[in-house]
Amino acid sequence: MEELLTQLLSKRIDITCGTNATFRGDVVDVKNGVLYLRDEDDRVAYVAIDKIAVIYEIKDEAKRPGFIA
Repeated sequence: MEELLTQLLSKRIDITCGTNATFRGDVVDVKNGVLYLRDEDDRVAYVAIDKIAVIYEIKDEAKRPGFIA
């Protein structure tokens, strides 16, 4: 799991820990069994890698202002 998270450095992901805990952010670092995840408010969450159940890579689509016809 740590190798997979290392490959996702600088990418935006969602992670799920258990049934009710979900986090979204950019992968800042992975070391010593801890994932460093920065959210949009520049806060860093420190997540125990052995508690992660699911990882989703986020594909941000470019949003264009205006109407869709």
